[in-house]
Amino acid sequence: MPRPRVVLVCPGRGSYSRELLGSLRPTPSVEAADRFRAHLGRPTPSEMDAAAAYSSRLHVAGENASILTAACTLADRDALSDVDVVAVIGNSMGWYTALAVAGALPLEDGLRLVETMGQYQVDNVVGGQLLYPLVDDAWHPLPSPELEALLAEVPELHVSIRLGGQIVLGGTAAALETARARLPVRKVGDREAPMLLPLHSAFHTPLLAATSSRARADLSDLRWQAPHIPMVCGRGAHFRPFSASPTELRDYTLGHQVVAPYDFTESVRVVMREYAPDQLVLLGPGGNLGGPVAQTLLAEGWSGLHTRADFTARQAERPIVVAMNRPEQRALVARA
Repeated sequence: MPRPRVVLVCPGRGSYSRELLGSLRPTPSVEAADRFRAHLGRPTPSEMDAAAAYSSRLHVAGENASILTAACTLADRDALSDVDVVAVIGNSMGWYTALAVAGALPLEDGLRLVETMGQYQVDNVVGGQLLYPLVDDAWHPLPSPELEALLAEVPELHVSIRLGGQIVLGGTAAALETARARLPVRKVGDREAPMLLPLHSAFHTPLLAATSSRARADLSDLRWQAPHIPMVCGRGAHFRPFSASPTELRDYTLGHQVVAPYDFTESVRVVMREYAPDQLVLLGPGGNLGGPVAQTLLAEGWSGLHTRADFTARQAERPIVVAMNRPEQRALVARA
C-alpha cells in the first residue's frame, strides 16, 4: 500500500496540560533539547515532564512551557513511520518548532529560537490574550457583532490568532477587561468564555514590537535555509524547498509573525487545497488543535464534511485528523 500523505501540525505554547505529566518519550530530539537546557542551567523538558506534580510556575510559565511543548512535538516527529510528509504547519509558537521539523533551521537553532522567545516572558508579560468561541458546541457559526464592534472601537484590542471556530484576542489589560465586560458569555465545553489565557503576552499584535526588535538582534546568527519540506505560515504563504528565501523566512518569523495576526485557519485551508493530504497529524503535546482543524474542514466542506456529526462519523471510519496523543490514532502513523 502507498504511504499516507500527511501534513504535520505543530501546536503552540500552552498545549502541555496537567494530564500529560509523564508522557514525554525519550528520542534523539528530546535528548538534544535536554542537553541544550541543561547547559543553560535550566530545568530540562524530561525533568519537567517527570515532576511529581503539575504547577503553573514550572509548566505554564512561558520560559518553560515553550521548550517543553517543542520537545513533545519533536518527540512525536521522531516517532513517525511509513508516512509521506507533504507539508508542515504550526500554530503560534508552533511555527518555531515547525521550522526545525521542516529543516528551515538546524535543530540546535530551532531550540535556541524557542528558548529565546520563551525567556523574553520572564517577568515581562506584555498585555495578554483572550479566547472567544465563534461556534456553538455543534460547531455551527455564531454571529458576533459585539466582537466586530469592539475591534473597531478599542484601539489596543487586536486579533491575535484565528483558530478555526475560535478567535484569540490580544491587547492591553484594559482592552481585555473591556472585551470581557462587553462580549456575551459563551460556553467552551465546560468552561465559560471570554477566557483569559494564563501568563500569555499579547502575541501576534503590535504590542510585541519591542520583542520583535530584540529578537532580530539576539538571533541574528541563526542559520536560516530553505526547508526540506514545504511549510505554510500564519499568512497562508508558502515556503518551499529549493525556492524559499532564507531572508524572507527570517523576516517573517522575527517580524510579521511576532506583531501581526497569526491565521492558523488560513494555513489549514491552504495545505488542504494545495496538498490534499490523506491525514493531518497533530503532533503533541495533547491534541487541542483537533477542534480548530476540524472546524476549518467543515467550513470548507472538505470531502463532503459539513457538520460535527459528519466529522465524527468520518473519524470513526477513517480518521482524517490523527492526534498522536490518542493511542489508537497514533498507531496509524507511528512506531510506538
